[in-house]
Amino acid sequence: MSNTAISVTDLSKRYGDRMAVSHATFEVPLGTICGFVGPNGSGKTTTMRMLLGLITPTGGTGEILGQSIEHPEKYLPQVGAMIEGPAFYPALSGSENLKYLATLGGFSTDRVQHLLDQVGLGDRAKSKYKTYSLGMKQRLGIAAALLPNPKLLMLDEPTNGLDPEGIQEVRALLRSLANDGTSVFVSSHLLSELELISDYLVMLRKGEVVFTGKMSDLMLDQQPVIIAKASHDGELAMLLKIAENAGHRAIIRDGAVHVEGPAEWAVDFNRAAFDAGITLSQLTPQLPNLEETFFEMTGEN
Repeated sequence: MSNTAISVTDLSKRYGDRMAVSHATFEVPLGTICGFVGPNGSGKTTTMRMLLGLITPTGGTGEILGQSIEHPEKYLPQVGAMIEGPAFYPALSGSENLKYLATLGGFSTDRVQHLLDQVGLGDRAKSKYKTYSLGMKQRLGIAAALLPNPKLLMLDEPTNGLDPEGIQEVRALLRSLANDGTSVFVSSHLLSELELISDYLVMLRKGEVVFTGKMSDLMLDQQPVIIAKASHDGELAMLLKIAENAGHRAIIRDGAVHVEGPAEWAVDFNRAAFDAGITLSQLTPQLPNLEETFFEMTGEN
């Protein structure tokens, strides 16, 4: 029996002259949470759609739960998914929508109320879907994905529209599912959240895999970062040049200069800025995190 939930080799999808996904190769071990990240347009949703049999790959091979993606009917009954946002009947309640989907899919309706409670919609089970907020719609989508009691759960931006409390609840839910043996493959733009829950990570850039492996291995390879802000935005370019002239990699992002380097170098950086007539309003050494690593590896600025 395969010990991977997802395994793909050279998976590709071409639209005309554009390669949406190019020779993607990665594995997701069983019973783990794997974060799936990349800039907008990097091929995340296209990859998920290929894995679910919604679109046909141009090339490459893949397996889901030990079954070839050429025969999705063999593994889809064991897969729950929410891709590109949920869609339900507006005039039906949350409970009615789930019961309808369960009946269509051949699943038991006995778990519907439990699932609604699990995603925090228990007290709105009888409310019509059209009255739901964006966050509530996302919660219902997650509940629908859990109807098959899946071995593999695939979620595309599941925390979209959720408030901080809701995000924390989804994080706890996914961790609980993984602890019970469910494999989770989840994309999100909230990199700090993925860093908290993911065991593994797959990172895409322009349709190509730029990292696949354990989250801990990725973070161990990263340099600490020093974040510096000047009193005047016009001085950021000067700070950037100071860092680069000292042999450090640096970029300007979010109104600050982000410099790769040990915390001890912050003293030298401050002194060099002072000598150049620049007053710093912030100088913060920071340990590596997924967001910094993402921007560095994908070239996003």
